[in-house]
Amino acid sequence: MSGSISVNEMAWKKAQKYIENPEFYGVTISKSPKGATVIDAGVKASGGFQAGKNLTEICMGGAGKAELGYKSYGDLDFPSITITSDYPAIAMLGSQFAGWRIKDGDNIAIGSGPVRAIALKPKEIYEELHYTDASDKAVITLESNVLPTDMLVEKVCKASNITPQNLIIVVAPTASVAGLTQVAGRVVEVGIHKLHTLGLDPKCIRYAMGYAPIPPVGPDFEVAMARTNDVILYGGTVYLTVDYDDEAKLQELVKSAPSINSKDYGKPFIDIFLNADKDFYKIDPGLFAPAALMINNAKTGRTFKAGQINPKVLAQALGF
Repeated sequence: MSGSISVNEMAWKKAQKYIENPEFYGVTISKSPKGATVIDAGVKASGGFQAGKNLTEICMGGAGKAELGYKSYGDLDFPSITITSDYPAIAMLGSQFAGWRIKDGDNIAIGSGPVRAIALKPKEIYEELHYTDASDKAVITLESNVLPTDMLVEKVCKASNITPQNLIIVVAPTASVAGLTQVAGRVVEVGIHKLHTLGLDPKCIRYAMGYAPIPPVGPDFEVAMARTNDVILYGGTVYLTVDYDDEAKLQELVKSAPSINSKDYGKPFIDIFLNADKDFYKIDPGLFAPAALMINNAKTGRTFKAGQINPKVLAQALGF
């Protein structure tokens, strides 16, 4: 897949929307001392839904689309984000996956976005996808409560061999509107990642679609973090089209993937997190999956479904 599409070139074009119309998106644009472009979509800037929609598409390297609207979850109608991609392995695992933790002084920034396909973070994903991006300009998205220091800019540039002048950094905290929108927009990525851990080759996935509620805004970071998990675990639905020969194995993968299979399933994530002493490693990793999954096998025309939306826990988790 090397050179098939450039996630950085496509994301760079998406980032120009912020630069050309910052007032519309509620973002602020600045230059780091070394010359990198820093786009604040929620640290000090107000951001908003449109900033979050564009940020989601940048996270996917421009290889996926995001749409905002309302969806029904039982009796609950709630603002939601719908994701589609015709390049799901590259868009979700090769770009959107938050696979780069970057230490920036006392802060740990969660790095995602297309620059990972140049820096190869982590390398094994790109070896499996047979994909790299040779672009001479790059975009990274950071889930962080602070704007990046020059130390972080230097680390990213060194790892990707990109000059600061050719680097765009988009930053949004988890608890901001833009941040909550883009994390809910990871619903398909979460589903593909879960299937990958169960043994599915992501390259067999031809098309992908999914949706999840966008969590409400509040002042507490831990509650915001928990709700970004809840909306996917209890409200997220993913639909994939694959080419798969072993249909019995595919059916078993679908059955095993949804969050309902986890021993920790059934409570708002904030309760699960506190019961685990705020230690993610004590939480069953099988929990991190969408609520419902459907996979269409293009080779046979059959579709398999497992899991279900849980409106009761979802409503409780979202503060109703």
